[in-house]
Amino acid sequence: MYSRLVLAVPLAVLFGCQTDTGGSGSEPLPGVASAPAAPVDIADLVGARGAGGETQLQLRGYELARTRGLTAYWWNAESRTCAQVVTANGRYESVVEVNPAECEA
Repeated sequence: MYSRLVLAVPLAVLFGCQTDTGGSGSEPLPGVASAPAAPVDIADLVGARGAGGETQLQLRGYELARTRGLTAYWWNAESRTCAQVVTANGRYESVVEVNPAECEA
């Protein structure tokens, strides 16, 4: 009986830690920041070759605002969106929306 109790207590603690917030499970936890996301109109450019990605950004209304090393900041005046694009090995490694102030020179 003692061995069953030893096994039951950790399981009860583990299952007792689960909570139901009543939501769908997709809401962020209060006080927890979500990861930056790519603007919807350019999210598909992750993995694109550098030159092709630049062409696509321009075709989609973005203008190069500034660069710092392998990081470029692109501004879309119409949507007032600043996108940070990090290039690695000649391809877009990440494309995320950042504060518009990042696109100021």
